[in-house]
Parts: sequence; structure tokens; C-alpha cells
Amino acid sequence: MGARVRSAVMAGVRGLVLAAVGLAGSITLFVLSVLSVVLIVLGIGALTTPWVLGLVRHWANWRRVVAAEWCGVRIPATYRPFPDGPRGGILGQAERCRLMLGDPATWRDLRWLLVDMTAGFVTALLPAALVVYPIEGYALAAGLWRVFTDGSRVGWWYGFVPISGQGTALLAAVLATALLATGLCTAPALLRVHFLLTRAVLAPADGELAERVRVLTETRRDAVDTSAAELRRIERDLHDGAQARLVAMGMDLGTVEALVEKDPARAKELLAKARQSSADALTELRDLVRGIHPPVLAERGLGDAVKALALRLPVATEVEVEQAGRAEAPVESAAYFAVSEALTNAVKHADADRIWVDISHTDGHLRIAVTDNGRGGAVLRDGGGLGGVERRLATFDGVLAVSSPAGGPTMVTMEIPCVLS
Repeated sequence: MGARVRSAVMAGVRGLVLAAVGLAGSITLFVLSVLSVVLIVLGIGALTTPWVLGLVRHWANWRRVVAAEWCGVRIPATYRPFPDGPRGGILGQAERCRLMLGDPATWRDLRWLLVDMTAGFVTALLPAALVVYPIEGYALAAGLWRVFTDGSRVGWWYGFVPISGQGTALLAAVLATALLATGLCTAPALLRVHFLLTRAVLAPADGELAERVRVLTETRRDAVDTSAAELRRIERDLHDGAQARLVAMGMDLGTVEALVEKDPARAKELLAKARQSSADALTELRDLVRGIHPPVLAERGLGDAVKALALRLPVATEVEVEQAGRAEAPVESAAYFAVSEALTNAVKHADADRIWVDISHTDGHLRIAVTDNGRGGAVLRDGGGLGGVERRLATFDGVLAVSSPAGGPTMVTMEIPCVLS
């Protein structure tokens, strides 16, 4: 019962926030959008429309976020991406305006603003009314009715109950109880109806499928690019490292063959040098193999591989593993290198003296958290190390989140859907 009350009260408060903020925001943005589009004929709108429609997109995206967080309703954002390298200045703004107005998602956003300020306002206000409005009924029964009437006339209405004295005030309390009972049972569901209405307007008929195709296209491209870059790195490391040492060792052995009878002492020195070159080449090959797929990862799994990685760090690192079984090899490899990148960032940039790694598997997801007590300020951006980790995880429908306020601590959280064997 306590959980139901908390859920209903939370739904009422959230509905009240959505009703108030949503009405003001949607009306303002709709008026600005209409004015800006109309002013395109005068040239001014071509400069203001991209800015206004950008605000509309941010507003719609905020509603998508709260829909997922509050009620688990996922609304895909299917905006068309802008081409790389857009022109700047007035021509760039005009081109951006043309592209945004040519995007069907823009017109869905504008249509949603109309719905949000009407039906959306009502569906958001209803759970709030069922939870908050009964307070007035109880207040009237407790004596507030005396403020409105002396008992000889109707001085106030509570719903359909005319308040003219203590008796009718008690009837108001009965009505309030009925409304409250209804709110406790239906407020969370009514708030969900608001977000379902939002999804019906914002999402196209094939929105989820289109979003899935877009994500798969991007992750496939990133996977191909990552594989190509990895192959180039391996080729470069082999050419500059082990291959060069093996060539030098072959040359030394050729010289030894020529000197073995004429200058045995010199031949002995060259043999020692060749032996050292072979040992160095073997070490580099092992490091290269470890960088491709560490043997401990293949033999003992992700948890032990991360523990072995932590032992080589110059910072005290604790690893906690709660994982009954192993994920598929590609998933383990992606998770391992993601953890490796996060640990490298913590050692090189965070100035931390302690790191914690937590690995668990719950609800069909592999969850990894890498936390350090460094100075914070880590940013997830394209082209950075964490951006590469995010792209690597996206290949497996994984996600990465970074929490790194100034002054620390920094927490890098990774989540990959998978099953354990």
C-alpha cells in the first residue's frame, strides 16, 4: 500500500509539472515557430527558423527522456542528420533552414506542440487533479467551509457538491475520498497515457524500425572502420617492431655464418645479439597478441582478465566480479578493451590514487562500472578515447555513460545486453 501511495503521489506531482511547464513551453515554442516560418518570406525567418526549430527539438527530446525515465515509454528520435561540413554564415543558416523544414520529423514536432498544449495538458493534469484535489475536500470538511459561507447559503462548490455548511462539507470529504481512491489506483496509468499520446504524435508509424535501421547502419560502419584501423595498427606494429627485429636477426646470423671460422669471438657476440633480438621479437609478438585478444581473456574469462590488467597498473585497483558464467567471446573482448581504455584514462589523466571496477550480470545485461577518485572533468566526445569505446559497445547494442563532475569522482558505466553460458 505504501508503494502504491508513493507511486500515485509521484505520478501526480510529475503530472502537475508537465501540465504547468508543458503548457507554457509548448505554447511559446509553437507561436515562435509559426512566426519564424511566416517571416521566411521576408528573409528574416531563414536565419531564425533553425534556431527556433532547434529549441523545439530540444523540448521534444526532453519529453522523450522523461517519458523513458518516468514511465518506460520509449519514443525514437528520427531526425535526419545534417551533412558533414555545413557552410557557415547566412548561406549556411539558409541551407540548415531548408533541411530542417524538409525533415518530416520537424512537422511532427510542430503538430505535437498543438497536441501537447491541448490534449496533452489534460492528460497530464488529470493524475495531478486526482491526487491533489482531494486535499481541498478534506480542508473544507475540517472547517475551511466557514471562510466561504455562514451556513445559510451556498458559498463554494467542491466538484458538484455545493458547500453550505458542515454537512455538505462532509459530503465534499466523501467525494474527495472517492477521487483519492481513484487516483491511487489510476494516477500512474493516466500519466503513462500522456506519454503514449506523445509517442503517437512524435513517432512515425515505422519509427522504431527506422531508428533500428539507422543504429545498425551506423554501428556497422563504425565496426568496419574500427576493424580497418585495428588491422592497420597490427600491420604497423609488425612492420616497425617484430619484423624489423627478425630482419636484423637474419642479417646478424648471415654475418655469423661468414665469421664463424675467421673471427669466432665476433661471431659469438653476434650470436648473443641475435638471441637477444629473437627474445625481444617474441616479447613484442606476445604484446601484440595480448593487444588483439589476451590469452587470459580467452582462457579464464572477463573477470580474471580485468584482474590481471589491474595488477599491471601503477594505481591501487580493486576488482569485484559477480558473474555466474561467461559471455560470448566478441562481447567479452569489447568489454575488456572498454575497461582497459577507461583504466588507461584514469591512470593518465585523472591523477587518481585508487580505482574500483565492478562487473556484474543482471536482467540480461553485462554491467561494468569503473570509478576513480581523481580530479574529474572527463568528457564523452567524438574522436576521444571514450568516444571510441562508445562506438565499440554500440556494435553490440551497448551503451556507455560518464559521470565526472569537476573535482571527481569519475564513474564510467558500461552496459551490454548478453546472455551467459
